[in-house]
Amino acid sequence: MNEFTLIEKYFKKLTYNNPSALDLNDDVFFDKNNNVVISTDTYVDGVHFLNFRKPDLVIKKILRSSISDLYCKGVKPKFIFISASGNNNSFSKKNLNMISNSLKEEQNKFDIKLSGGDTTKSNKTTFTIMSLGYSKKIVQRNKCKNGDDIYVTGNIGDSYLGLQILKKKILLNKKEKSYFIKKYYLPDLPIKISSNLLDFANSSIDISDGLFGDLSKLINKSELFYKVELNKVPISSNLRNYITKYKKKKVNFISKGDDYQIIFTSSKSKRNYIQKFFKKMNQKVTLIGNLTKDSSNNEIIEGNNRLKHAYNEAYSHNF
Repeated sequence: MNEFTLIEKYFKKLTYNNPSALDLNDDVFFDKNNNVVISTDTYVDGVHFLNFRKPDLVIKKILRSSISDLYCKGVKPKFIFISASGNNNSFSKKNLNMISNSLKEEQNKFDIKLSGGDTTKSNKTTFTIMSLGYSKKIVQRNKCKNGDDIYVTGNIGDSYLGLQILKKKILLNKKEKSYFIKKYYLPDLPIKISSNLLDFANSSIDISDGLFGDLSKLINKSELFYKVELNKVPISSNLRNYITKYKKKKVNFISKGDDYQIIFTSSKSKRNYIQKFFKKMNQKVTLIGNLTKDSSNNEIIEGNNRLKHAYNEAYSHNF
């Protein structure tokens, strides 16, 4: 079974309908009475990051992916708790100094504070990060409305190409490699607009497992279907140049995840407000499609073609 079936079958019942658990169907725990928002993520060497040869960059990547869960809910993270497992190699003095310095830089960048955690010895290097923030409201999943526009922030796909370069599956020149690898390790979080999401978003999620897969998660309880125009999905000029030069398919790069941009849905009446606000904040946003109940399936449209449903699949842990 996959991770979502596992949660639904074995663990959802253990919440005893606690409303703060959000049916274990969102990125966060939200205690409305105390205005507390919490997310938890675990990262495993060889699964969530390629290897631990660059601990200074790996710790930044996993920290940003963790706090992204709060930002996409419209919440500013304030505190982080890190539990780490490793051995003499992964947690050598050199590596620990690099990790410590990187965490300090990230704390200054995002104004967050390390506030606890745990350490254990293990042959496998893993990290579990809990992020905590405060808010009276959040933008949840599954609150989409029929006819909503679908927006995505920033650009999609650079991170995946960076991973393929690190895996030595793609060879590029030094400048090109540097750009995509940086996007893999250091995703640009759209933090400037996060606190305003409640002003226009009906529902939102960050792109961690893939654009179309995460979009499916966003609407999975809403009895709606998405229509996305592939040509409108935003990519960087660097990725566009690569796709054009090597005659690659765009869909293969934008549906793989690790982007940590925000997908959100909003009423059509908010279009002008959204465009003016994002322009003011100097944050890229793109309208890529819409939601409808008048359909029998999700659709990815490329010109006059409807792409195969397989592209909807996101990364999932299977047990």
